[in-house]
Amino acid sequence: MESSGFADWPDYRVDVRRIRNLVRVLHDDRVLAETTASLLVAEQDHGIVFYIPVTDIRFDLLTLDEQLTSRCPFKGWARYWRPTGSDEPIAWEYHDPYPEVALIRDHIGFYQDRVRLEIGVADPAVSGLRHRPE
Repeated sequence: MESSGFADWPDYRVDVRRIRNLVRVLHDDRVLAETTASLLVAEQDHGIVFYIPVTDIRFDLLTLDEQLTSRCPFKGWARYWRPTGSDEPIAWEYHDPYPEVALIRDHIGFYQDRVRLEIGVADPAVSGLRHRPE
């Protein structure tokens, strides 16, 4: 595996956080994914992206685009997914991400301008100590 861009730009930020909120992904009013185990990725000079675990994605509604790949110097090689019957990719996956962002392995990101994302509350909404009534 080639080295990541972090070797040349060690201060570049790609922050990955686990999120417990309900995240639902829809395309043409069909639910493509629904999870309470997404990752929120905030990359320098990019918008935030929710990455959904592959176990929570309806792959019966998606087709892997065998021809389209690209390389991000900070995340690795991406492959792309499109709705079955469409030519436009709506999602991407880093099948073998660089070690610095290894948490995104087995997760897929969706283009927010090509799908509808619904963000719900976490359950419980707040973890930790609960207020006791007096």
